[in-house]
Amino acid sequence: MKWNKYRLKTTAKAEDIVSSMLMDLGIQGVEIEDKVPLTQSEKEQMFVDILPEMEADDGVAYLSFYLEPEEDREAILADVRRELKELSEYMDVGECVIEESETEDVDWVNNWKQYFHQFYVDDILIIPSWEQVKPEDEGKLVIHIDPGTAFGTGMHETTQLCIRQLRKYVENGMRVLDVGCGSGILGMLALKFGASYSVGTDLDPCAIEATRENMGVNGIRADQYEVMIGNLIDDKAIQDRAGYECYDIVAANILADVLVELTPVIVHQLKKGGIYITSGIIDDKEQTVTDAVKKAGLEILDVTYQGEWVCVTARKP
Repeated sequence: MKWNKYRLKTTAKAEDIVSSMLMDLGIQGVEIEDKVPLTQSEKEQMFVDILPEMEADDGVAYLSFYLEPEEDREAILADVRRELKELSEYMDVGECVIEESETEDVDWVNNWKQYFHQFYVDDILIIPSWEQVKPEDEGKLVIHIDPGTAFGTGMHETTQLCIRQLRKYVENGMRVLDVGCGSGILGMLALKFGASYSVGTDLDPCAIEATRENMGVNGIRADQYEVMIGNLIDDKAIQDRAGYECYDIVAANILADVLVELTPVIVHQLKKGGIYITSGIIDDKEQTVTDAVKKAGLEILDVTYQGEWVCVTARKP
C-alpha cells in the first residue's frame, strides 16, 4: 500500500508541542527525527543495542506523518499550517517547511538489519543469520544470532561485559540461569563455554521464539536448555519452575532498579558458592547495585567496566 508522507521541519525545542498539535488534529503515528543526545535518565531506562552514530545536535527536528490517499489531504494540511502559524506567534517553531513524498509500507521489523553486521567480542565472532562466515574465520568460536524483535545481539556493552564474566566463571557441567534472556545469547554462550544446561526467563514472548531459533541455528539441542515467560521477582510459579539452589551461575543483564528488586530473590536460585553476574548498570548506579548485592548476603568478586556501563559479579557464601 502507498502512503503520502509529509516531513515537517521545526525545532527540537518545539517538537513535542508540534507533535501534540498534529495528534490533536487526528494525525497519529508521528515520527520524530532530531540529533538531541540521550539524557542520563533515558540511558538508565533503555538499552540501545543497535544505533548508528549521531551527528552533533543542530537544534533542528523533523516530524513525519502519513496520510492515506483517500483522506482529504488539502484540508488536513491547511489545518496544520493554520495551527503552526498560531504557534509561531508565541514560540520559535522553525521554518515549518512541509515536504511531500510517496512511500510504500515499510517492513519495520526487518529495517534495523542494515545496522547489524558481524563483529567480534574478543575472539568470539557474532554474526547475523543473513551474513556468511568469511574463510579466515573458519574454526573460530562463531555464534549465529538473529534477535528478531527480542533484545540481545551482543553489540551492547552490557552484554559484552556479561559474556566476558561468563567465560571467566563457567566450568564444564555447570547449570546457568539467564534472567531476561532476550535473544538467548548469554545462555547459548554459556553452553559453548562448557555449561551443561541453560534456563532463560523473560517477560517478552518474542524472547521465547528468538531463543529457540538461535539455539537451533547454533547446534544446541532442545534437551540442553529451557526458556520460560515470567517474572522471577514476584511470580512464585516461575520461581518454583526455575528451581531453588540449583544454579552454579545466574546472569541478569537488566537495569539497575530491577536488579535491586531481583537480587534478594535470586539468591534462592543460586547454589551455595554460586556466581551472580549482573549488568545493565549505568555508571552512576554502581553503588546502588553493589549495596543491594551486599545486603542480600553476597560477596562481591569483580566490578568491571565498559564505556558508561558496569558489571558487578558476586558469590553466594
